[in-house]
Amino acid sequence: MKICIIGGGGAIGGFLAVQLARAGNDVTVVARGVTYEAIKKNGLKLITDEFPEGVTGDVRLLDRVVDAGIQDLVILTMKAHQLAPIAEFLPHVIGPDTVVVPMQNGIPYWYFQRHGGEYENRIVEIVDPHGVIMKAIDPRNVLGCVVYPAAITAAPGVIKHIEGIRFPIGELDGTTTERAQKISETFIAAGFKSPILENIRSEIWLKLWGNMTFNPISALTHGTLLEICQHPQTRELAHDMMVEAQDVAHKLGITFRLGIDKRIEGAEKVGRHKTSMLQDVEAGRSLEADALIGAVIELGVMVGVPTPRLKTVFALTALLGQSIDDAKAGLSLIRPGNQH
Repeated sequence: MKICIIGGGGAIGGFLAVQLARAGNDVTVVARGVTYEAIKKNGLKLITDEFPEGVTGDVRLLDRVVDAGIQDLVILTMKAHQLAPIAEFLPHVIGPDTVVVPMQNGIPYWYFQRHGGEYENRIVEIVDPHGVIMKAIDPRNVLGCVVYPAAITAAPGVIKHIEGIRFPIGELDGTTTERAQKISETFIAAGFKSPILENIRSEIWLKLWGNMTFNPISALTHGTLLEICQHPQTRELAHDMMVEAQDVAHKLGITFRLGIDKRIEGAEKVGRHKTSMLQDVEAGRSLEADALIGAVIELGVMVGVPTPRLKTVFALTALLGQSIDDAKAGLSLIRPGNQH
């Protein structure tokens, strides 16, 4: 399969690129800056438990989307706020039969496309101002996906897989299609778990439930999952934020297969793990607050559900993100026992 991974030098993109290339696919990686230069010089390396010294994938490297040509599969692995700036270039790689798989965390720009009902084609403004991304990508090309693996960029062009291999997918309208089956089989052949779900939006909310609470709380407190869940006040805050999100989701017809207490207990069992947003704070990278928290607040306004705790945490996280962007520097508390 001819596959282009835009953002393929990042943690999840690099993980996918190496594995898909090793499975025999024709993989093109679009990267930029120091990542592009590192991959050009040393190749794209993936470190796993199976390959502690690292393994490389035979990928084609580009620094411009427009040079990739029409693809069978386009995977978008950049962060949500990085998608709109490249939207205008995407038609150069998307043909009538191309499948596009966005892999952003949080509420995706396409949430109400092929949704049906009164909210059909509503724009989620905070993640897609003025519908720029929606206009660039035909929703008939899009296949939903939820990303569960954890990986980090150990160095430019060097990806370290931490845990997880699950990439559930699903059509936006809930149908079962041959193309979804083909993508699932391609991912499975590359060593991933990729079940086809009838309701991909419910899965998005299930993952978001944890991301929109533990990520910002950890970014603000520098606490690990274990510490957040065992500290009474932050555990209560996480619970109350989840209740607000659940109320919004229920208004949109979403049900959760786990209860809130079970979700928090699951996070506690992960232990002293730094969330991705805390890692971004430490590295001085932009934070994904809009897609993870701001979008839920926007949907709450749309369906008439108040979200006071989410608004408070969002305000604090947004200011933290702005401060990091302005300073172009990170902040880290060095404490024994903390793990990525």
